[in-house]
Amino acid sequence: MKEKTFTLRIPSNRKNIHLVEEFLRSANNTFHLPEEKLHLLLVAVTEAVNNGIIHGNQNDETKSVSISCSMKRKTLTVKIKDEGKGFDPSTLSNPLHEDNLLRTGGRGVFLMKAFMQSVTYNKKGNEVTLVMKL
Repeated sequence: MKEKTFTLRIPSNRKNIHLVEEFLRSANNTFHLPEEKLHLLLVAVTEAVNNGIIHGNQNDETKSVSISCSMKRKTLTVKIKDEGKGFDPSTLSNPLHEDNLLRTGGRGVFLMKAFMQSVTYNKKGNEVTLVMKL
């Protein structure tokens, strides 16, 4: 099967999150992920897009978040990039630490790492690459 890449670009408004699910479900017509894997992907990508909108682009609707996904052999790769200044992922606090258990946020990256085989960032810290092995 020839590698096919799907892309989506959305303005940084959390109201646009529903477009992410529609996009991934549409791409899945080609990828044919089992429903369980699709659900994990939806959660991880939605978390990444939310982070891009809120933390990366600071809810600035003049900035966008871009998503691309492609499958090569049995590996699905999704890249989410915002237009923010980036961050250092090593500075994230552990959401399982006793001091963080009652916090309402701070679990997005944890969930991405739990659901994907690989979560990596570009040097600037404004693009995350999620890899799911099938």
